[in-house]
Amino acid sequence: MNPVRGRLRIYLGAAPGVGKTFAMLGEGHRRRERGTDVVVGFAETYGRRRTADLLEGLETVPRRTVVYRGASFTELDTDAVIARAPKLALIDELAHTNVPGSRNAKRWQDIEEILDAGIDVVSTVNIQHLESLNDVVQQITGVQQRETVPDEVVRRADQVEVVDMAPEALRRRMAHGNIYPPEKIDAALSNYFRVGNLTALRELALLWVAGKVDEQLDSYRAAHGISGTWEARERVVVAVTGGPEGDTLIRRAARIAARTKGADLLAVHVTRSDGLNGADPANLLRQRTLVESLGGTYHQVIGDDIPQALVDFARGVNATQLVLGASRRGRIASLFARGVGATTTVLSGAIDVHMVTHPEVSKGRRPMRRAALTGTRRIAGWAMAVVIPPLLTVALLPFRGELALPSEILLFLFTVVCVALVGGMWPAVTAAVAGFLLLNYFFTPPVNRFTISQPENLLALGVYVLVAVMVSAVVDLAARRTRESARASADAEVLSTLAGHVLRGEAALPSLLARLRETFGLSSVTLLERVGDPSPDDYSEPEAWRIVGIAGAAPCPAPSAADTDVTIDENLVLAVNGRLLDASDRRVLEAFAAEAAIALRQERLREAAELARPLAEADKMRTALLAAVSHDLRTPLASAKAAVESLRSTDVAWSEEDRGELLATADESLAKLDRLVANLLDMSRLQAGVLGLSAEPTAMSEIVPLAIDDLGPAGDRVARDIPAGLPEVDADPALLERILVNVMGNAVRYSPPDAKVLVTASAHGGQVEVRVIDRGPGIPAEDHDRVFMPFQRMGDRDNHTGVGLGLALSRGLAEAMGGSLVPEETPGGGLTMVIGLPIARRAVTPVEEGAFIGDTTGDNANSHL
Repeated sequence: MNPVRGRLRIYLGAAPGVGKTFAMLGEGHRRRERGTDVVVGFAETYGRRRTADLLEGLETVPRRTVVYRGASFTELDTDAVIARAPKLALIDELAHTNVPGSRNAKRWQDIEEILDAGIDVVSTVNIQHLESLNDVVQQITGVQQRETVPDEVVRRADQVEVVDMAPEALRRRMAHGNIYPPEKIDAALSNYFRVGNLTALRELALLWVAGKVDEQLDSYRAAHGISGTWEARERVVVAVTGGPEGDTLIRRAARIAARTKGADLLAVHVTRSDGLNGADPANLLRQRTLVESLGGTYHQVIGDDIPQALVDFARGVNATQLVLGASRRGRIASLFARGVGATTTVLSGAIDVHMVTHPEVSKGRRPMRRAALTGTRRIAGWAMAVVIPPLLTVALLPFRGELALPSEILLFLFTVVCVALVGGMWPAVTAAVAGFLLLNYFFTPPVNRFTISQPENLLALGVYVLVAVMVSAVVDLAARRTRESARASADAEVLSTLAGHVLRGEAALPSLLARLRETFGLSSVTLLERVGDPSPDDYSEPEAWRIVGIAGAAPCPAPSAADTDVTIDENLVLAVNGRLLDASDRRVLEAFAAEAAIALRQERLREAAELARPLAEADKMRTALLAAVSHDLRTPLASAKAAVESLRSTDVAWSEEDRGELLATADESLAKLDRLVANLLDMSRLQAGVLGLSAEPTAMSEIVPLAIDDLGPAGDRVARDIPAGLPEVDADPALLERILVNVMGNAVRYSPPDAKVLVTASAHGGQVEVRVIDRGPGIPAEDHDRVFMPFQRMGDRDNHTGVGLGLALSRGLAEAMGGSLVPEETPGGGLTMVIGLPIARRAVTPVEEGAFIGDTTGDNANSHL
């Protein structure tokens, strides 16, 4: 029997140093004092004394030692934690990336294994490590986080608790040396730990957790059958009909939502189940686009009772305000029915209803077709069938001697037709039979008896009944066809919405299931996947299924627990709860089920592609490397070997001039080999993201002459024009010199012998731009990006020019220092390489020895990736 899955609790912080690990260890001590079996699986103290003190008194599972590239690293020992089998394991840094070669690439995957073993886990993560917020955090801080964790992993946690701290308090902790060592404090305070950055990160953390709490609240309300509105958060729902007034209503609702920070805007369109709502699809599409451009979401539900459907939707999303358009119905129509707005207001309860006037009010209400043979019409038809024939009989009795039987039959036939038009076939047949009996008794000789003396009267009454039944059947058939076409129209509208959902790229499985739940007003929608091989009775066994997608509360553990289920294939079943769906609804449900299966497969393909991409890139790099260096490594080795062997030979008496030439050849060949190997190693470090650098204020007027000298004799073909007073740049001097040597050497190689390469520099926009200008053949604009790909020579087959790493390495080094390298066309012919580097700041961010580019701010800084 599989153990019950453990519970996951996560401490979420806005930035390093807020106290996540401290809170995690404190929770471990509290649980231990209550008698819980607690172990520390992995805790990173970063030398913080108070955090390290909390490890005392807690059992710690020894870490696993991993050797990678000649260095030893320690990681979480997942198997040891599972073998120890505690009740609770404390495991720090959820987003941590494991050493290459580990069973799992990420620590959160290790934690999943521990949870599956029935062990509870308490972990920590910073808001900047959530995958969906990675780009946002980079925009705020200027630092890309290389370690991320999927949002879904954190959302699935049973508890997420924010460890909050005001930015000023966090900066004081930093200044007191409670977060980073002294040599990093000034740089951190002036860069990542600025008040603005910390405030923005704090808001991101609080808003993200607010969304998580909102999901928990919806689940609680659904599980406990709470339909009333809890005003925990403002949600404004605007009802759109597809009419021209919709734009006005949406903008008005957006202004209402904007008055409250963090309020949600939702637009809903109610489609009648008969499809006869008269909505303009073009208007609905335009209004949907408008809602989404204003930051809201669009929803579509099916309901015959429009006011009730609106109120049900508003309560389902816990809305606090409902925006409706003023009625366009005339005064006379208002006397007989209250209309959607008034009825919704009566039903709304605690939800505030806003009736918004609009220019269309004065134009009256557009005509709207109604469903054929509704329940009201059928009741009216039966009432007419029971009441009208006797009333007609009473009205005709005074004229019994004056009217002929055919005239009386025609009047009763007219009555039957009226009943058929209102109530359908069976009320009309009832009216026809009643008419036959009344005609026979009161108007056919002999009267007041159920006998017929004349054959022609019998024929007339028989034809009357036959015609009445035929008319009733025709009217009922027309009504059925109308209903079917209307239902098909409603299904087409729902499927059109589904197609638009896919075309807009909203094919994520949770979004698709949420749309299905809203469309049919269901309580929950669950996508189940079979575990193991099929068996005859596994439809009722929860152990045979696992949930791969859920919308709403109380998921179905097995297909048999659902009100309606759709089998997609032998391994996938879509199960819905809330109400039984008829056959026509099931057809639409099957379309959603097929799309859900496609969405699930796409998600898994994307995950597989993400896992395969690094391997493919590595294989591509390895293949290109072997192909490119097959000659370039051999050539300098062969030259150096030949020169050395010649010098060692005793068969030839070399002159001093010959000996010097051979030594020069060997020296030049070994120098080429050294540069080639250095480039290859640096490119591999760049690809792996582990190239260390030491950024400091650097003057271009000092670096450019050094780079020209490194070119040797080719440096005579380079002219420089570096203006005095040029600002210093923030760069690693050695790496910057290598960039300049590579770029200038490339420019000299392709410039005409009589033309010099010009190096100029200028400052603007917070950057210093160094331009290396040549008059060579240039590069077509479409190849500007391709020239920076490793191991290519743009069609140059001369292997003596190298393996094609110079420009690729130069761009990588420039970007590692926060700069750029881009090509431009030289006016008059040639190529200009523009090296952009940031102007040096007063406080330079130090990079620890061995630290990696782009990872200098988080608790999860690693030294092995």
